[in-house]
Amino acid sequence: MDFTTRLKEGPVLVADGAMGTLLQSAGLPIGKAPEAWLLEQPDAVAGVHRAYVDAGAELILTCTFGGTRARLKHNGLDDRVAEISRKAVEVARGAAAGDAYVAGDIGPLGELMAPMGLMTPEVAEEMFAEQAEALAGAGVDLIYIETMAAMEEIEAAVRGAQRVAPHIPLVATMSFDTKGRTNMGVRPANAAQTLAEMGVLALGANCGASLEMTEQAVREIREAVPDGILVVKPNAGLPQMTDDGEVEYDGTPEILAGYAAKFVELGARIVGGCCGSTPDHIRAIAQGVKQQ
Repeated sequence: MDFTTRLKEGPVLVADGAMGTLLQSAGLPIGKAPEAWLLEQPDAVAGVHRAYVDAGAELILTCTFGGTRARLKHNGLDDRVAEISRKAVEVARGAAAGDAYVAGDIGPLGELMAPMGLMTPEVAEEMFAEQAEALAGAGVDLIYIETMAAMEEIEAAVRGAQRVAPHIPLVATMSFDTKGRTNMGVRPANAAQTLAEMGVLALGANCGASLEMTEQAVREIREAVPDGILVVKPNAGLPQMTDDGEVEYDGTPEILAGYAAKFVELGARIVGGCCGSTPDHIRAIAQGVKQQ
């Protein structure tokens, strides 16, 4: 069944959780880009994907969050956008083994948009289009734009993807973490209305400062676009520093599953996790969703 039909007519889709933290547990050096490790240790990336599928995820995101030319430049990989995109899809597709849809993941450029920064919408759109075209060409089921904070940037990402891959379903989410807005001041309702008008298949929230803040954002999104298809992938609570100097999130699998149930009640059709979430969190979400 194609992704759009499954999303609209089937049960709620469970998505995966965090990628970076699990790769670090598998040996990814701090400061090294996951996309660089994808080329060096593809089996480690495949292992993360498979762990989520085994936990009940029916939608996994490729290891390409930082796969735009702007982000890859920091690791000297800016001329390998297409190669990394193709490899990421290949690895994800192999790990999914027909048990999950594969989403081509696109994250922020990591640069401020003009006039606060030097990145223009035109250049941003070209960079997003380059990555989207490579992901689409590699055979993703959908393109998933996430963790955006600036309206100008997410609009550029959507335009870029729609221009080069108009036949590929498009999902777009923003991170609401500053008094109910993104850190660039975007309100959930305004983001939802704009994205709905741009014609994305599904929209919503991911990451975020707290589960409570994400829940409030989802409520505002639902009110703004009552007929919209919602997707929610929040962090596993708040980060805490342990005595060993490690970062842990205070949201247990049970807590995250409880919020996922709330999101489904609010109309979410895709639920999963973001920073701090693990296969245990996704397993709890999947079990909870099946009981609803």
